[in-house]
Amino acid sequence: MAGKELDPQRARAARDVVRQHPAMTLFALSPVLLAAGALWWFVGAGWAILLLVGTAIVAGAAVLRPR
Repeated sequence: MAGKELDPQRARAARDVVRQHPAMTLFALSPVLLAAGALWWFVGAGWAILLLVGTAIVAGAAVLRPR
């Protein structure tokens, strides 16, 4: 799994962006949060939680995939 490690410089840069600009991070995540809220309202909490977990898995796979 050595090829799947994140570059430390890129990881620090991403962390710094989140720390310095929390509103921008919230804006980037707002479509997923709105979809989860709507799903929770119309269908139930279980499906909303499943959506959030699925989104986290897909996002993690996108970050860790080889370039």
